Amino acid sequence: MTKNKENIKIVQPKIPKDLPEFDLADNSIADQDLISTAFIQDCSLENDELKGITFDEIVFRNVIFANALFKQSDITDVRFENCDFSNANFTESSIHRAQFINCKITGMDLSDSTMKNVVFKQCNGRYASFRFSNCKQVLFNHCQIAFSDFYESKFSKIGFTDTEMTQCQFFGTQLEGIDFTSCDIEGMGARVEDVRGAIVTSVQAVSLARLMGIIIQE
Repeated sequence: MTKNKENIKIVQPKIPKDLPEFDLADNSIADQDLISTAFIQDCSLENDELKGITFDEIVFRNVIFANALFKQSDITDVRFENCDFSNANFTESSIHRAQFINCKITGMDLSDSTMKNVVFKQCNGRYASFRFSNCKQVLFNHCQIAFSDFYESKFSKIGFTDTEMTQCQFFGTQLEGIDFTSCDIEGMGARVEDVRGAIVTSVQAVSLARLMGIIIQE
């Protein structure tokens, strides 16, 4: 199950240094079709319907998006810092050059989404869903994403570093060339053909073999 490790280069969000603060007192984000070049912080958009909105050149800091609906949204050049996306719905969304830093993504639904040049760093996201997603140049760094679902996702230059991934499901997702050696993948769900070419430690290889019903004799 070994192959040369992929070199993953992530393009950073292109965000101006000085962003004007978005005035939530006079403007409702849910009423906008486009929000661009803005700094939004210390507010709650919990349960808000943000479907189909385009977000461009924005920094969100300390914002609660729990149970918010982002379905079919377009997110480009955006950084989320210390935000709560618990059970937020991002299905069928396009996310390009975005960073999720120290965010809570538990139950976040990114099914059928397209992600390119996206970083999840120090995020807590058990039970997140990435089913049928298209991921290119996406990095998970020091995250907790146990029990998350990547069923039939398309991967190209994906990285997992020091990430808790116990019981994650990868059925129908090709993992060739992906390095899991710094991660905990105990209980990973996948087929033999899915993990062929993945980079794992000898201990991880034994664990995967047992899950697939392969008997290893010492």
